Amino acid sequence: MREADTNNALSTLAHHPALAKAFLRFNVHLLTSSTLPPRIRELAILRVAHRRQSAYEWSHHVRMAKEEGVTEDQIAAVQRGEGLDAFDQAVIIGVDELDEKSELSDHTWATLGERLNDQQRMDFVFTVGCYALLAMAFNTFGVQPEHATTAANNVE
Repeated sequence: MREADTNNALSTLAHHPALAKAFLRFNVHLLTSSTLPPRIRELAILRVAHRRQSAYEWSHHVRMAKEEGVTEDQIAAVQRGEGLDAFDQAVIIGVDELDEKSELSDHTWATLGERLNDQQRMDFVFTVGCYALLAMAFNTFGVQPEHATTAANNVE
């Protein structure tokens, strides 16, 4: 699986059809049916991709973030651990807390709650967890972006 011909997520997941079916159902929910606002979802995923150095996630979600109105400057801020405003900063801090401690602090939970309801905050936690898992898998299995560019590989 770690050979050079393993060039994207779907061809990698095809090695385990039952797992792919189960996982993709969950992942598709997070992308299409989640209550989390798409812009917030993409900021969180970009922060995960940056922290986990997942070039594949980064390359795909930079494009998706831009489609949700995230600018190049905001993308660069995500890499620095900065938000556009106090709420975006709470999103970034939330990803960092979940990645470091596997939980949100009371302060971050409350700050996210200023704009997100309980379902949205649950979707936030599950989105961060899902994309951290994907980053582990993609990095372990050697999944690389299909069309590598300077921006796509700029996860550091």
